[in-house]
Amino acid sequence: MIQVKAPAKLNLSLRILAKRDDGFHALDTLMIRLPELADVLTISEAEAFVFTCSDPTVPGDESNLVVKAVRAWEAASGRKAECSIHLEKHVPHGAGLGGGSSDAATALAVVNDLHGSLLPVERLIEIAGTFGSDIPFFLMPGAVRCTGRGEILEPAPSPPALPVLLLKPAFGVATPDAYKRWKDSLPLPGVRYDAQVFPWGELVNDLERPVFEKHRLLAEVKEWLLNRPEVAGALMSGSGSTMFAVLHDLTDARTVADEARMELDPGLWSWAGMTDGEE
Repeated sequence: MIQVKAPAKLNLSLRILAKRDDGFHALDTLMIRLPELADVLTISEAEAFVFTCSDPTVPGDESNLVVKAVRAWEAASGRKAECSIHLEKHVPHGAGLGGGSSDAATALAVVNDLHGSLLPVERLIEIAGTFGSDIPFFLMPGAVRCTGRGEILEPAPSPPALPVLLLKPAFGVATPDAYKRWKDSLPLPGVRYDAQVFPWGELVNDLERPVFEKHRLLAEVKEWLLNRPEVAGALMSGSGSTMFAVLHDLTDARTVADEARMELDPGLWSWAGMTDGEE
């Protein structure tokens, strides 16, 4: 039996360039990991593949990304997976943190290793891109710039390790809906969408416009964070609904989170920690 962590991700930048002929959107996004916020996969040898999850709201059938990853590996390798996978969820779903994509990528890599590394990592990345645009990112180390529909990967200079606070309301955001609304969406008055520039890069997300238009609370959270003296920058990750703040000092995280719950939404989920990066 082995246990492997599947870390969450943040999009430090996400630019939408155009709608593609295949229905996807052309992207340019820079993604990094949150190594301390992770789901845990427990893999054991078994006569046939079995999948279970600690969260009863996560589907356990063929629609689950972990199951899809294993089936894709079986099809590509010509082998049946002889293992059981139990997924312990810690990363919220519908959050823009890539939890399901990370689970799938981790399962794909571990099942391949468990069966003698039948496929090279380049083939795993290719397979991953067939059932999820974010999934290939999790098969590469460090910061990655993703283009195309997200499946074209290029290693990028890693920003320094950043102290961040995550805030997420009880609701999630459906990624397809966010992209569908992008073209015709309008900015909300008084909300800052421009890139926030730092020595290590910039914070910007073109999906904020359509998501904020539908979910005004998220716009309110961003503006509230940007007005806090403890916050250097704030942005929505991916298609939401998680908002994150880059802090001047991680020790301020609890104060900011507590006051956000008092002033904005008592049901806000929060997490604080360091991003992956150069120390």
